[in-house]
Amino acid sequence: MTALHYWSIIELSEKIRRGEVSPVEVVRTVLARIEALDGRLNSYITVMGEQALARARLAEEELGRGQWRGPLHGVPLAAKDLFATRDAPTTAGMSIYRDHVPDHDATVIERLYGAGAILLGKLTLTEGAYTNNHPLYPVPLNPWNADYWAGTSSNGSGVATAAGLTFGALSTDTGGSIRFPSACNGITGIKPTWGRVSRHGVFTLSHSLDHVGPFARSAEDAAAILGVIAGPDGRDPTALSADVPDYLAATARGVRGLRIGVDEGFIATGTHPEVVAAVEAARRVLQGLGARIRPMSFPSPYEALRGWFHICGAETARVHAATYPSRAGEYHAGMAGLIEHGRAVSGETVAQAWVDRLAFSGRLAAAFQDVDLLLIPTMTTPTPTLPELEAFGADDEVLLQMIRYTAPFDLAGNPTIVLPCGFSSAGVPISLQLVGKPCAEDLLCAAGHAYQRATDWHLRRPLA
Repeated sequence: MTALHYWSIIELSEKIRRGEVSPVEVVRTVLARIEALDGRLNSYITVMGEQALARARLAEEELGRGQWRGPLHGVPLAAKDLFATRDAPTTAGMSIYRDHVPDHDATVIERLYGAGAILLGKLTLTEGAYTNNHPLYPVPLNPWNADYWAGTSSNGSGVATAAGLTFGALSTDTGGSIRFPSACNGITGIKPTWGRVSRHGVFTLSHSLDHVGPFARSAEDAAAILGVIAGPDGRDPTALSADVPDYLAATARGVRGLRIGVDEGFIATGTHPEVVAAVEAARRVLQGLGARIRPMSFPSPYEALRGWFHICGAETARVHAATYPSRAGEYHAGMAGLIEHGRAVSGETVAQAWVDRLAFSGRLAAAFQDVDLLLIPTMTTPTPTLPELEAFGADDEVLLQMIRYTAPFDLAGNPTIVLPCGFSSAGVPISLQLVGKPCAEDLLCAAGHAYQRATDWHLRRPLA
């Protein structure tokens, strides 16, 4: 029998609704697991034990009165520590904000609370949501193997979800920060369409690249979270006004008849053979479920990807203008380097980056004319070792290849879902990515759930 801490959100929700388990019991169980394991895994910056138990008691009282707020009612979740919370610090992984307690909750936190969800705490992230952890905050360890990467920047979110220290998490993605940790930790993550989820109350890395989305252990669970947090928000003028489908209901659709595009050259060139084989196996599964696989030509993303660094750097420098360079000594090398680049890059260079970004986005939209979804890997390699990761960062072209499956969809704003699809010969996770047209998260949830009903990769667990 699956241990409580590894139940799916949907399974847990039904047991809570039927009174078979109480929210207070669940919260106490997971808090005990956090206390036992997180001293080694480092996934939490702040554990909100008292607040979580108070909300659990409230959920229990409401359920006792017959009031049910939906599938997240009484479910413990967690949030990357850049979502504003009025009852706990929001550090953004920075020493400058270690004691900062906002006077408001982020919109997505409000929406979780409105759905009856419980927040267990705030999860570790890299400094300012870029690439490296500030020395003040220990680096989260991959629960499958501590010698391997846990992803960036939402590394705590990926580790906590995979290790059964939360049932799901809220996070952000600017160049791959939902998808890398999902891939490395063997879980499911959704990077929605840009603007699909409000960024009000979310610490910014890059205004035009940041996306807010969920981590979970299945597509069905991620759909349940996304359905609560998505939608218009008057406090965020960039939030889309489009209607939000019932993503959880959409998981029942299946993939029969869906046109899934595959560019074999884009998948295979420079990609590890084990990754190529795992994605090919997934293609066969989807085809066997009734999807129509169509050859397509993926537009070259490389000029746009080079511009990603210029756009992100310039926008990040603007975000930090009040504290950098005036408090530069409190920044670590990685974040400081991005800001310095943003302060130095010319306006002409940033303008060219935007031209390349728009051109790529247009070519990508054209490539989607004859397909509904696109199947690609999440990374060019299986989860890398920590020394391998250091080697990536030392070579700009290698780094460009590393983000070629993630950052293009931050630039274009397309939604994607990451699904576990195998393990390497070293025993670490491999994942695939499905990409949709803008606002096609319902199809991603449907395809992800169909794939996971036919496979069991998402049911593998790194710890007892």
